[in-house]
Amino acid sequence: METRAMPADVTHEVDNQPPEFAPRDLWHDDVALREAVAREGGDTFAERLAVYGALAGDALYAAGFDANRDRPRLRTHDRFGHRIDSVEFHPAYHRLMDAAVGHGVAGLSWAQPVPGAHVARAALGYLHHQAEAGTSCPLTMTHAAVPVLRREPRLHVWADKVAAMRYDARDVPVDDKAGVTLGMGMTEKQGGSDVRSNATRATPAGDDGAYTLRGHKWFLSAPMSDGFLVLAQAAAGPTCFLMPRRLPDGDLNGFRLMRLKDKLGDWSNASSEIEFDRAWALRVGGEGRGVATILEMVMLTRLDCMLAAAAQMRMALAQAMHHARHRRAFGRPLLGQPLMRNVLGDLAIEAEAAVALALRVAGAVDAAPRDPAQAAFARAATAIGKYWLCRRAPAFVNEAQECLGGAGYVEESVLPRLYRQAPLNSIWEGSGNVQCLDVLRALSREPGVAPALQAQIDAARGRDPGFDAAADRLARQLADAARSPQDAEPRARRLVEATALVLQGAVLLRAGSPVAAAFCASRLAGAHALAFGTLESDVDLDTPLARALPA
Repeated sequence: METRAMPADVTHEVDNQPPEFAPRDLWHDDVALREAVAREGGDTFAERLAVYGALAGDALYAAGFDANRDRPRLRTHDRFGHRIDSVEFHPAYHRLMDAAVGHGVAGLSWAQPVPGAHVARAALGYLHHQAEAGTSCPLTMTHAAVPVLRREPRLHVWADKVAAMRYDARDVPVDDKAGVTLGMGMTEKQGGSDVRSNATRATPAGDDGAYTLRGHKWFLSAPMSDGFLVLAQAAAGPTCFLMPRRLPDGDLNGFRLMRLKDKLGDWSNASSEIEFDRAWALRVGGEGRGVATILEMVMLTRLDCMLAAAAQMRMALAQAMHHARHRRAFGRPLLGQPLMRNVLGDLAIEAEAAVALALRVAGAVDAAPRDPAQAAFARAATAIGKYWLCRRAPAFVNEAQECLGGAGYVEESVLPRLYRQAPLNSIWEGSGNVQCLDVLRALSREPGVAPALQAQIDAARGRDPGFDAAADRLARQLADAARSPQDAEPRARRLVEATALVLQGAVLLRAGSPVAAAFCASRLAGAHALAFGTLESDVDLDTPLARALPA
């Protein structure tokens, strides 16, 4: 066999390396997503999703690296000494926001309020988050704010400009904007999740629902947004307010950005500490009803946490599959190695179950205004799904990272960014304990919740004996928790985990998913250890691997 000689000044040839991951069509590649969208009633938007899937896997994927490499910068003053309280972003951030807003990630549900719109919007967010996660924060808050803004006639202009699906990055008053984005400021130093202990004070400034705010926020997300929903103490208790960035006359409102948070991840997005000095704001909802007002948004923001976790799993799986398909070790491709196939097959089953549950909840959110049973299911399932999917994402991403070896730990790969991002959604919008306690509260205080959960589970019975046995155990646990939530509190995480797993099994079984049997055997019937890659040898690996990423 002839051996080709290398030039004298070349020390090695580059071989046994995978090609670049992108461009890829994230919609076409994801059979589980396409099936879930159709199953939950969003298939009338399939063409829109196909367009965005191709964009997300190409131009937006590339822009994500730039937006995270050059982090936002705080500029408190301009060069002349004027206070401007501005945040500068890399141009890639604005390209990502422009694409997302224009394609409906923040506004489709409100621009086209037809059955299936929430499902399609959820799928758009899932695709976008795979390309770049930090921009998902302002997109989620903007989307979730619309229902509460629409309750106040004087705030309809804000809701309408979200529904316009136009990104307008100019720092001008709302009346001069083509579209708006919204941030939130709830958390204070002394309170954390206990927002009822907030110390920021709200003082009436007229009889038209206007107030002035004085105090601080320990976290204010997306500080370059056009307006912010914030909580402050009014005479009747915690109250929700919309605080615009610019006053109607164009002046900067009475707030000061003190510093940007130096975060573990989420680098493309700015998070800040802020102080209010007679900041002008408009009341949203009644005085003393601030927590209840914010909870109206929780179903939407928790859903997006679920979608984000599922998206991180999906992108991490796709990266690992791509690498293993092209990389050879010990004489054969990694994807042909039995133990690697077990790991990747296990990850593929987990990722498919994650997107199936997230889209099932999106379908329930979509149907909630028309169907009380779906509304009751969504009420609990958003907390259940947020707890479990966000809990699974960090371990999942790390396992996928390990499939690439050292290359998965290097910043040129997207996996370090995914790994830093993965813990965020378990903290944002309420930590794991908050979600579990909320599930107990819903089971014991809201009569429709337990029957709605049970109906979803019972509809899948008779298809898998391992599922049926797990469903029987769970029914007893749910009944006990509803009767005595105080006794159930120390075991709340185990209850919510079990509920999430049974719900995932139910969705996969009812869908006739080819991975349903493997999921039920491994996650519900005990044929699995604590780590990924511990499936029994009789599990069908060919099917989940074939569905994971087209060659």
